[in-house]
Amino acid sequence: MIDSHTHLSLCEEPDAELVERAVAAGVVKMLTVGTTGASCRAALAAAEAFPQVYAAIGRHPNEAHSFDDADLAELEALAAHPRCVAIGETGLDFFVRDGPPTASRDDQERAFSAQIGLARETDKPLTIHTRAADEDTLAQLAEEAGGLSVVIHCFSMPEKLQECLDRGYMISFAGNVTYKSAADLAEAARRVPEERLLIETDAPYLTPQAVRKHRNQPAFVAHTAAFIAELRGVSVAELGATVERNAERLFRW
Repeated sequence: MIDSHTHLSLCEEPDAELVERAVAAGVVKMLTVGTTGASCRAALAAAEAFPQVYAAIGRHPNEAHSFDDADLAELEALAAHPRCVAIGETGLDFFVRDGPPTASRDDQERAFSAQIGLARETDKPLTIHTRAADEDTLAQLAEEAGGLSVVIHCFSMPEKLQECLDRGYMISFAGNVTYKSAADLAEAARRVPEERLLIETDAPYLTPQAVRKHRNQPAFVAHTAAFIAELRGVSVAELGATVERNAERLFRW
Protein backbone atom coordinates (compact mmCIF):
# COMPACT_ATOMS: atom_id res chain seq x y z
CA MET A 1 0.00 0.00 0.00
CA ILE A 2 1.13 3.58 -0.65
CA ASP A 3 0.01 7.02 0.45
CA SER A 4 0.43 9.20 -2.62
CA HIS A 5 -0.14 12.52 -0.81
CA THR A 6 0.31 13.42 2.84
CA HIS A 7 1.64 16.33 4.89
CA LEU A 8 3.80 14.92 7.68
CA SER A 9 4.85 18.38 8.86
CA LEU A 10 1.23 19.35 9.54
CA CYS A 11 0.42 16.27 11.63
CA GLU A 12 0.62 16.50 15.42
CA GLU A 13 2.71 13.38 15.99
CA PRO A 14 6.47 13.20 15.31
CA ASP A 15 7.45 11.95 11.87
CA ALA A 16 8.99 8.80 13.34
CA GLU A 17 5.74 7.83 15.03
CA LEU A 18 3.68 8.53 11.91
CA VAL A 19 6.00 6.47 9.74
CA GLU A 20 6.09 3.60 12.23
CA ARG A 21 2.29 3.45 12.37
CA ALA A 22 2.04 3.62 8.59
CA VAL A 23 4.49 0.77 8.11
CA ALA A 24 2.57 -1.30 10.67
CA ALA A 25 -0.58 -0.69 8.61
CA GLY A 26 1.13 -1.96 5.45
CA VAL A 27 2.19 1.35 3.89
CA VAL A 28 5.49 0.78 2.09
CA LYS A 29 5.96 4.27 0.61
CA MET A 30 4.48 7.72 1.12
CA LEU A 31 4.83 11.09 -0.53
CA THR A 32 4.93 14.03 1.87
CA VAL A 33 4.07 17.29 0.18
CA GLY A 34 5.45 20.77 0.74
CA THR A 35 3.24 23.83 0.27
CA THR A 36 5.63 26.59 1.43
CA GLY A 37 9.40 26.96 1.54
CA ALA A 38 9.51 25.80 5.16
CA SER A 39 7.25 22.80 4.64
CA CYS A 40 9.17 21.80 1.51
CA ARG A 41 12.38 21.74 3.55
CA ALA A 42 10.61 19.71 6.23
CA ALA A 43 9.39 17.27 3.58
CA LEU A 44 12.91 16.77 2.29
CA ALA A 45 14.22 16.29 5.83
CA ALA A 46 11.63 13.56 6.41
CA ALA A 47 12.54 11.95 3.10
CA GLU A 48 16.20 11.93 4.12
CA ALA A 49 15.38 10.42 7.50
CA PHE A 50 13.05 7.58 6.45
CA PRO A 51 13.47 5.26 3.46
CA GLN A 52 9.69 4.95 3.10
CA VAL A 53 9.24 8.72 2.61
CA TYR A 54 9.68 10.81 -0.53
CA ALA A 55 8.96 14.49 -1.04
CA ALA A 56 7.00 16.73 -3.40
CA ILE A 57 8.10 20.35 -3.67
CA GLY A 58 5.64 23.12 -4.44
CA ARG A 59 3.80 26.29 -3.53
CA HIS A 60 0.12 25.83 -2.70
CA PRO A 61 -2.16 28.34 -4.45
CA ASN A 62 -3.21 29.76 -1.08
CA GLU A 63 0.49 30.43 -0.36
CA ALA A 64 1.20 32.12 -3.69
CA HIS A 65 1.07 35.74 -2.48
CA SER A 66 3.38 37.88 -4.63
CA PHE A 67 5.03 34.81 -6.14
CA ASP A 68 8.18 35.97 -7.93
CA ASP A 69 11.47 34.84 -9.43
CA ALA A 70 13.03 34.40 -6.00
CA ASP A 71 10.24 32.01 -5.00
CA LEU A 72 10.75 30.03 -8.17
CA ALA A 73 14.50 29.91 -7.59
CA GLU A 74 13.88 28.48 -4.13
CA LEU A 75 11.63 25.79 -5.57
CA GLU A 76 14.17 24.98 -8.28
CA ALA A 77 16.88 24.47 -5.67
CA LEU A 78 14.67 22.28 -3.48
CA ALA A 79 13.37 20.26 -6.43
CA ALA A 80 16.95 19.28 -7.35
CA HIS A 81 17.14 17.13 -4.22
CA PRO A 82 17.31 13.42 -5.13
CA ARG A 83 14.41 12.58 -2.77
CA CYS A 84 12.07 15.00 -4.53
CA VAL A 85 9.93 12.97 -6.93
CA ALA A 86 7.12 15.42 -7.81
CA ILE A 87 6.30 19.11 -8.21
CA GLY A 88 3.35 20.59 -6.33
CA GLU A 89 0.91 20.71 -4.92
CA THR A 90 0.03 23.56 -7.20
CA GLY A 91 -3.07 24.74 -9.00
CA LEU A 92 -5.90 27.16 -8.35
CA ASP A 93 -8.14 27.71 -5.33
CA PHE A 94 -10.90 30.32 -5.57
CA PHE A 95 -12.87 29.10 -2.56
CA VAL A 96 -14.13 32.05 -0.51
CA ARG A 97 -12.99 31.76 3.10
CA ASP A 98 -13.55 33.70 6.28
CA GLY A 99 -10.54 35.66 7.47
CA PRO A 100 -7.63 36.95 5.41
CA PRO A 101 -7.98 36.56 1.62
CA THR A 102 -6.09 33.88 -0.21
CA ALA A 103 -3.58 34.79 -2.88
CA SER A 104 -4.96 36.76 -5.80
CA ARG A 105 -5.96 35.07 -9.01
CA ASP A 106 -2.96 36.60 -10.78
CA ASP A 107 -0.57 35.35 -8.09
CA GLN A 108 -2.05 31.86 -8.21
CA GLU A 109 -1.92 31.63 -11.98
CA ARG A 110 1.68 32.90 -12.05
CA ALA A 111 2.79 30.39 -9.41
CA PHE A 112 0.89 27.61 -11.17
CA SER A 113 2.51 28.41 -14.50
CA ALA A 114 5.97 28.54 -12.94
CA GLN A 115 5.51 25.12 -11.36
CA ILE A 116 4.22 23.62 -14.59
CA GLY A 117 7.45 24.85 -16.14
CA LEU A 118 9.48 23.40 -13.28
CA ALA A 119 7.83 20.01 -13.73
CA ARG A 120 8.76 20.13 -17.40
CA GLU A 121 12.35 21.17 -16.67
CA THR A 122 12.86 18.47 -14.04
CA ASP A 123 10.87 15.74 -15.81
CA LYS A 124 8.84 15.15 -12.65
CA PRO A 125 5.08 14.65 -12.32
CA LEU A 126 2.86 17.58 -11.40
CA THR A 127 0.51 17.30 -8.41
CA ILE A 128 -2.63 19.41 -8.76
CA HIS A 129 -4.82 21.08 -6.16
CA THR A 130 -8.09 22.59 -7.36
CA ARG A 131 -10.96 24.02 -5.34
CA ALA A 132 -13.82 26.13 -6.67
CA ALA A 133 -11.68 26.55 -9.79
CA ASP A 134 -12.08 23.36 -11.80
CA GLU A 135 -12.73 24.95 -15.20
CA ASP A 136 -9.85 27.39 -14.78
CA THR A 137 -7.47 24.73 -13.49
CA LEU A 138 -8.21 22.39 -16.37
CA ALA A 139 -7.95 25.23 -18.87
CA GLN A 140 -4.49 26.24 -17.65
CA LEU A 141 -3.36 22.63 -17.66
CA ALA A 142 -4.64 22.21 -21.22
CA GLU A 143 -2.77 25.31 -22.35
CA GLU A 144 0.52 24.77 -20.54
CA ALA A 145 0.95 21.18 -19.31
CA GLY A 146 0.72 19.11 -22.47
CA GLY A 147 2.94 16.05 -22.31
CA LEU A 148 3.45 16.19 -18.55
CA SER A 149 2.47 13.50 -16.06
CA VAL A 150 -0.34 15.03 -13.99
CA VAL A 151 -1.96 13.83 -10.77
CA ILE A 152 -5.30 15.31 -9.74
CA HIS A 153 -4.83 15.05 -5.99
CA CYS A 154 -7.82 14.63 -3.66
CA PHE A 155 -10.06 14.21 -6.70
CA SER A 156 -13.20 16.29 -6.24
CA MET A 157 -14.69 16.88 -9.68
CA PRO A 158 -16.49 13.68 -10.66
CA GLU A 159 -18.34 15.51 -13.42
CA LYS A 160 -14.94 16.10 -15.06
CA LEU A 161 -13.70 12.54 -14.67
CA GLN A 162 -13.89 11.58 -18.31
CA GLU A 163 -12.14 14.76 -19.40
CA CYS A 164 -9.30 14.04 -16.95
CA LEU A 165 -9.03 10.46 -18.15
CA ASP A 166 -9.03 11.54 -21.79
CA ARG A 167 -6.05 13.79 -21.00
CA GLY A 168 -4.16 10.91 -19.38
CA TYR A 169 -4.19 12.27 -15.83
CA MET A 170 -3.77 10.12 -12.75
CA ILE A 171 -6.70 10.28 -10.33
CA SER A 172 -6.00 10.17 -6.58
CA PHE A 173 -8.74 9.65 -3.99
CA ALA A 174 -8.53 10.78 -0.37
CA GLY A 175 -10.59 9.83 2.68
CA ASN A 176 -13.56 11.97 1.66
CA VAL A 177 -14.45 9.34 -0.94
CA THR A 178 -15.68 7.24 2.00
CA TYR A 179 -18.21 9.82 3.23
CA LYS A 180 -21.91 9.08 2.87
CA SER A 181 -22.38 12.45 1.18
CA ALA A 182 -19.85 11.58 -1.53
CA ALA A 183 -21.69 9.02 -3.63
CA ASP A 184 -20.57 10.76 -6.84
CA LEU A 185 -16.93 10.47 -5.78
CA ALA A 186 -17.42 6.81 -4.91
CA GLU A 187 -18.82 6.17 -8.37
CA ALA A 188 -15.81 7.92 -9.89
CA ALA A 189 -13.50 5.71 -7.81
CA ARG A 190 -15.30 2.67 -9.13
CA ARG A 191 -14.94 3.83 -12.75
CA VAL A 192 -11.29 4.93 -12.90
CA PRO A 193 -9.21 2.46 -14.93
CA GLU A 194 -6.83 0.60 -12.64
CA GLU A 195 -3.72 2.01 -14.32
CA ARG A 196 -4.83 5.58 -13.47
CA LEU A 197 -5.77 5.03 -9.81
CA LEU A 198 -3.96 6.35 -6.74
CA ILE A 199 -5.01 6.67 -3.11
CA GLU A 200 -3.90 9.15 -0.49
CA THR A 201 -4.68 10.54 2.92
CA ASP A 202 -3.98 14.28 2.51
CA ALA A 203 -3.26 13.95 6.24
CA PRO A 204 -3.95 15.56 8.60
CA TYR A 205 -7.13 16.39 6.64
CA LEU A 206 -10.03 14.31 5.29
CA THR A 207 -9.94 11.41 7.73
CA PRO A 208 -11.76 8.32 6.34
CA GLN A 209 -15.24 7.71 7.71
CA ALA A 210 -14.27 4.63 9.74
CA VAL A 211 -11.87 6.67 11.90
CA ARG A 212 -13.30 10.13 11.37
CA LYS A 213 -13.14 11.13 15.04
CA HIS A 214 -9.32 11.17 14.74
CA ARG A 215 -6.97 13.49 12.86
CA ASN A 216 -5.82 11.82 9.70
CA GLN A 217 -2.41 10.17 9.34
CA PRO A 218 -0.71 8.03 6.66
CA ALA A 219 -1.66 4.74 8.34
CA PHE A 220 -5.33 5.56 7.70
CA VAL A 221 -4.90 5.18 3.95
CA ALA A 222 -5.69 1.52 4.64
CA HIS A 223 -9.32 2.49 5.38
CA THR A 224 -9.67 4.32 2.08
CA ALA A 225 -8.08 1.38 0.30
CA ALA A 226 -10.55 -1.05 1.88
CA PHE A 227 -13.48 1.14 0.86
CA ILE A 228 -12.33 1.50 -2.75
CA ALA A 229 -11.43 -2.19 -3.03
CA GLU A 230 -14.98 -3.12 -2.03
CA LEU A 231 -16.39 -0.62 -4.53
CA ARG A 232 -14.33 -2.15 -7.31
CA GLY A 233 -14.95 -5.75 -6.32
CA VAL A 234 -11.32 -6.63 -5.68
CA SER A 235 -9.34 -7.62 -2.62
CA VAL A 236 -7.47 -5.03 -0.59
CA ALA A 237 -4.23 -6.83 -1.49
CA GLU A 238 -5.02 -6.55 -5.19
CA LEU A 239 -5.88 -2.87 -4.91
CA GLY A 240 -2.74 -2.25 -2.89
CA ALA A 241 -0.60 -3.91 -5.52
CA THR A 242 -2.28 -1.84 -8.25
CA VAL A 243 -1.63 1.51 -6.60
CA GLU A 244 1.92 0.49 -5.69
CA ARG A 245 2.62 -0.25 -9.36
CA ASN A 246 1.03 3.00 -10.46
CA ALA A 247 2.97 5.08 -7.95
CA GLU A 248 6.26 3.37 -8.83
CA ARG A 249 5.68 4.07 -12.52
CA LEU A 250 4.71 7.68 -11.88
CA PHE A 251 7.19 8.73 -9.22
CA ARG A 252 10.01 6.39 -10.27
CA TRP A 253 10.84 5.66 -6.64
